[in-house]
Amino acid sequence: MSKLSLATVWLDGCSGCHMSFLDLDERLLALAEHVDVVYSPLVDAKVFPDDVDIALVEGAVASVDDEKKIREIRAHTKTLIAMGDCAVTGNVPSMRNPIGPDPILERAYLQNASTQQQIPCVVVPKLLKIVRPIHEFVKVDVYLPGCPPSANTFHSALMALITGQPLDVSALTRFGA
Repeated sequence: MSKLSLATVWLDGCSGCHMSFLDLDERLLALAEHVDVVYSPLVDAKVFPDDVDIALVEGAVASVDDEKKIREIRAHTKTLIAMGDCAVTGNVPSMRNPIGPDPILERAYLQNASTQQQIPCVVVPKLLKIVRPIHEFVKVDVYLPGCPPSANTFHSALMALITGQPLDVSALTRFGA
């Protein structure tokens, strides 16, 4: 059996989902028998590949760069998984929605800065007016809620997808699997 390609992506979030994914510990070795990680903050790939079997996407869509990235990922992925509450609902990044991006940027880069008071325009991508979950931009195939989802949830979901077994995410997340 040939290996499936697996990508993990980090949009606007805290990286907690990736940390929980790494909590698979020795099960990562068993997972590596079935998948090749082709894109991730954990590897040195700079360009999202053309044909990815499974993509785990962490974080909400908060910037124009995030929106461009999630659309590209969806176009090149067979099974897209929203991993974690930020990807599923917007969660913590969306807490800025009632305030808007401009007051947040002003507070961070003007009011709280003691030197070089300026809002960055090169390194920081243009923020969207509101932060939204990824399903508001692209089709999501599997939702793994949790902040973050547990390593057991990742393992069960990925092994079900890899082996073609039925996937019941509600059972995985209901008891903190």
